[in-house]
Amino acid sequence: MTDRLIRITTALAVVAVAAVAAVISYRHAYELVHSHGESGPTARLVPFTVDGLIWAASMVILDASRRKQAAPPLAKWSLAVGIVATVGANVAHGASHGALGAIVSAWPALALVGSFELLMTLTRSAALGDLTQDEERTEPEQLRTKVEQTPEQAVLQEYRASLDGPGRPVSQRYLAEKYGIDRRKVRQIITNMEQAAPA
Repeated sequence: MTDRLIRITTALAVVAVAAVAAVISYRHAYELVHSHGESGPTARLVPFTVDGLIWAASMVILDASRRKQAAPPLAKWSLAVGIVATVGANVAHGASHGALGAIVSAWPALALVGSFELLMTLTRSAALGDLTQDEERTEPEQLRTKVEQTPEQAVLQEYRASLDGPGRPVSQRYLAEKYGIDRRKVRQIITNMEQAAPA
């Protein structure tokens, strides 16, 4: 419950920061595109292509991680190019105000990318945690399957195995004592096995 609460609150914080940073970063990119000769729908849509590339590349990397596969090189390159483009656009927007202005303008883009990657890391960790829990639940079930063998089945299995081994088969007395079964019951198990065997 605590792990889930941590994941939920962290995800909410990351989403809130990402939403604010996305709005500011979009405005910076829009103003930069508009001031360099684009207008109308083009100026409004170009910033989305940058953040959309980051989103698509991150989703491909996340999918590969969940499948325990290496991330495709194109996804890594696309993510890197998208990050450089969005940070570069924000830096260029504030560059006219000097180095400090460029840093201030770059911050929302860095916050957006950082928040988004934190969310992806959280998602990957949750997926790996769920996979580990599934494996931990599966292993005891497999062990229980092996343990849940009746004494009669164990007697039959060991007696059959001793027939294929060197020397004489194990004795009925040995089997009765080992598995806590009456000797008559052991004899009956062996007799039934021999009668069921093809002549």
